[in-house]
Amino acid sequence: VQLVESGGGLVQPGGSLRLSCAASGRTFSTYAMGWFRQAPGKEREFVAAINWSGGRTNYADSVKGRFTISRDNAKSTVYLQMNTLKPEDTAVYYCAAGPTATSLRVGPYDYWGQGTQVTVSS
Repeated sequence: VQLVESGGGLVQPGGSLRLSCAASGRTFSTYAMGWFRQAPGKEREFVAAINWSGGRTNYADSVKGRFTISRDNAKSTVYLQMNTLKPEDTAVYYCAAGPTATSLRVGPYDYWGQGTQVTVSS
């Protein structure tokens, strides 16, 4: 599985962005998908995840109520809608794919994208 993120950029505090992660391969609908982020000098952290059907999601407390993860299995794409962005959301955002039964929050996640930069600044 190859994953390609897009949609990052520079946004002012309070603004919104939607990240996309397009997957190759015919088995996308069997994978759990997650979003993670890594800020400079910090460890990578969990942001959000969604199970294979889209019927179950999990969010980090820091983004709950502001971010929404969704997926379109027909398009082999997972999305992260980010609203009310804060400077502390600045990071490189990565999408990841894991086995159907993986733990959404802790994985394992076997495939990773190259990341997309999100910068929240005035």
